[in-house]
Amino acid sequence: AAADLALPVRLVGLVAASDNMPGSAALKPGDILRSYAGLTVEVINTDAEGRLVLADSLAYGIERFAPRAVIDLATLTGSIHVALAEEATGLFGTDERLASLLREAGESVGERVWRMPIWPEHLEQVISDLADLKNEGARGESDASAAAAFLRRFVGEVPWAHLDIAGTSWCKEGKPYIPKGATGVGVRLVIEALRRGL
Repeated sequence: AAADLALPVRLVGLVAASDNMPGSAALKPGDILRSYAGLTVEVINTDAEGRLVLADSLAYGIERFAPRAVIDLATLTGSIHVALAEEATGLFGTDERLASLLREAGESVGERVWRMPIWPEHLEQVISDLADLKNEGARGESDASAAAAFLRRFVGEVPWAHLDIAGTSWCKEGKPYIPKGATGVGVRLVIEALRRGL
């Protein structure tokens, strides 16, 4: 979309895809992995594999491309769906200007975002006794914020926004501007933010 609209930006997209499959090389609770950034991660939940791949993608992209800002979109947690349903995307981040820009862009294109916290307590939830980090906080407690806190450790000082689209990536009933099914959420939002000078 950015290329078709000839937006005056250098935009790099990375696809951090993962699959949770059984097998002899599958993750197991208690495994300790070394991330691309060099941080060690204790596997607590094998169903939280997406954030492991996303963390590596964030660290790689920042090192390789030195971006002015980073936005990731991920169907990361069921808990954001519990919190916001299909009505808004959870927005986490490190930069107030970027967060405000995304909120305003979302309102104008019908892809609302709702600012969610990453408090020191969330950062503490993902500290491991055996490694630098663990891939899940306290089970069932503020998982969306804990997942964002985990990712926060891989972005350094680059302005960063994490959009948890688990609730908004699929529309059960359909709306006048979104058919029932997969929504493609985030495309209009990010394009509008780029148009506004991201």
